Amino acid sequence: MTNIAVIGSGTMGNGIAHVLAQHGHDVALIDVSAAALEKAKTTIAGNLDRQVKKGTLAAEAPAGILARITTGTDLALAASAALVVEAASENPAIKFDIFARLDAVCGPEAILASNTSSISITDIAAKTKRASQVIGMHFMNPVPVMPLVEVIRGQDTSDATTATVVELSKALGKTPVEVNDYPGFVSNRVLMPMINEAIFCVFEGVATPESIDTVMKLGMAHPMGPLALADFIGLDVCLAILNVLHTGLGEDKYRPCPLLKRMVAAGHLGRKSGKGFYGYGK
Repeated sequence: MTNIAVIGSGTMGNGIAHVLAQHGHDVALIDVSAAALEKAKTTIAGNLDRQVKKGTLAAEAPAGILARITTGTDLALAASAALVVEAASENPAIKFDIFARLDAVCGPEAILASNTSSISITDIAAKTKRASQVIGMHFMNPVPVMPLVEVIRGQDTSDATTATVVELSKALGKTPVEVNDYPGFVSNRVLMPMINEAIFCVFEGVATPESIDTVMKLGMAHPMGPLALADFIGLDVCLAILNVLHTGLGEDKYRPCPLLKRMVAAGHLGRKSGKGFYGYGK
């Protein structure tokens, strides 16, 4: 499988394109925004240079890797792809529209994967005529560094599709873990209630963000505290996932903290906006 398309050139999309190209695949990186694609190419080049400086990549390698990535704003660039990995905004309507269009554009054998962190693969697959070839391929951020790929089977995802994605994940140097299609899958069903509870601790005045993160880092051996992690993920993304969990599972333990809702409404989204539970400047 050499010809792969990635839809969305944000943090996750450019990381996925980077890893695929690094492992020899020709990648079409597609986004509605030409400016976002330029930014993605700059980010990938910078991350490759960082790998060279760390000694994990040969000095001559980045040029070849970057040459394998083609960018464009037309979804038709995905027409010849054997696999498409969608990494657009965590918004059901956007994903449903993309998959319906991909189903029309791509060849009949193509596998359509979503990097969604919480939205139902079964719901996404229902927007296509190839439900057996639709699957979740949930990479972790930052993609070039984190080893996990959560492989999510929808109701009709075939064994063959799953096996292909599992083998590709291994070939990328990742560890695939197969899970079933329930809200939040495993990673975010476990992670987001912890982050939400940490936000409730701030909301209720139990402790400062710094104190809460220090307890979790030093007491529970977490490499990053839950509030710093929320800022890193994006508070808007955390809220979107919690809403999926709350709606999909119907239990109050997934109810987003009012402070999280207020911060997102104010545009305090974490690192990407320069302010969340911590300040980040420019």
